[in-house]
Amino acid sequence: MTTTFYLVRHAAHDNVGGFLAGRTPGIRLGVDGRAQAERLGQRMRREQFDAIHASPRERTQETAQAIVAAREPMPVHTAPELDEVDFGEWSGGTWEVLNQDQRWRNWNSVRSLARTPGGESMLDVQWRVLGLMERLLAEHPEGRVVLVSHADIIKSAVSYVLGLPIDAWPRLEVSPASITTVVLGDWGGKLITLNEVID
Repeated sequence: MTTTFYLVRHAAHDNVGGFLAGRTPGIRLGVDGRAQAERLGQRMRREQFDAIHASPRERTQETAQAIVAAREPMPVHTAPELDEVDFGEWSGGTWEVLNQDQRWRNWNSVRSLARTPGGESMLDVQWRVLGLMERLLAEHPEGRVVLVSHADIIKSAVSYVLGLPIDAWPRLEVSPASITTVVLGDWGGKLITLNEVID
């Protein structure tokens, strides 16, 4: 029994990389991001999949809708397990301010031992996304499922598949509107592609 997962990072919002968006409400795809999402949808037409699940954030929902708009309609299931890291009080902060916070520097040095203020740890994140994938493995044996999420969530899943510690996250690149493909089975998992970027 195996299931193929397409781990898709949402397309770019207007200020991607400019601040820590986290779970800040109202962050939607910008003009460039909508064009990215449309190209992603065209790329995903080459893949057959049985279901699509997305984080509750607006930018992931819009990306997922662009994927289904390019093919026969299917429902987009909202999955809290795919949500962005709960950064607590850091959400919405600028890098200039965050870099002055020793807790932020600790978080980026050893995430396995750190927790966001009022939020969660990366081990919490990995636990929740793997729990969802385990459930979908049982629901879609020999199937294919699209999961639209965020960079750190995807990195946590890839780290597990590759047997890497959670602190290996800086070694992995997950770009906006990219596709990372993994296969899971009762024998374990393997990485098929990492960070396929749609031009």
